[in-house]
Amino acid sequence: MGPCLQSEHYEAFRDFLEKACGIVLGENKQYLVSSRLNKLMADNAIPDLHELTERLKRPTERALREAVIDAMTTNETLWFRDTHPFTILRERLLPELQKAGRPIRIWSAACSSGQEPFSISMTVEEYRMANLGVLRQPVEIVATELSRSMLEVCKAAEYDQLSLSRGLSPERLKRFFEPVAGDRYRVKQEIRQRIRFQPLNLLDSFIALGKFDVIFCRNVLIYFSSERKADILRRMHAALRPGGHLILGASEGVSDASGLYQMVQCNPGIIYRAI
Repeated sequence: MGPCLQSEHYEAFRDFLEKACGIVLGENKQYLVSSRLNKLMADNAIPDLHELTERLKRPTERALREAVIDAMTTNETLWFRDTHPFTILRERLLPELQKAGRPIRIWSAACSSGQEPFSISMTVEEYRMANLGVLRQPVEIVATELSRSMLEVCKAAEYDQLSLSRGLSPERLKRFFEPVAGDRYRVKQEIRQRIRFQPLNLLDSFIALGKFDVIFCRNVLIYFSSERKADILRRMHAALRPGGHLILGASEGVSDASGLYQMVQCNPGIIYRAI
């Protein structure tokens, strides 16, 4: 695709991707488009980016659109990424929420291949076991993802040794996983049963998801324009119960919707309370 990746064709593809899923590609990310789409284009006998973008406009090319979006939005993730969000959940948020006595609802937005929602569920289980008889109400975790292929990985809940080495301790591997065929491990049922996986484009309405006590939306908003980011933050505020909390990535903030959230310093880490 290299020689054929002309600037006007790249701009047209950038426009398609932003309209389709909100992701804004940088001006010099042609290499990323090439590395992620070369095989897909070869498999579909598409000679260049111009032809690809033209085909993506056709109503009959739904499968191709899904495949392109899937390839461009799939990102690596880690177990218990950055550690402190899960410590905050276990040591601060769950103790507060269990006092209300109602079911606790947590949303993992853009959950990729499932490491975040499974890490959340493991954190809930660790809190429950350390405080027997305290967390009596059910905890529901809703995990959403745009990529259909990533949702299939999430639902299978099976991971290889390389994936498991990224942030997962040997103790948690032994406690929360069971070996399956080959060198793979599957998340145990007690962790999986709390999680409901479903497709969602963050540009679409959140209303059908219901209300949440905690929303994890980490390392996602950095890919959106400031206008779309502000819109997502406003709609996430509407999806939070009064006083609910939003947890973002370390390099993200709510400046585009700062009037809706109060910053909470947790040392380490920052979370945002809906006001």
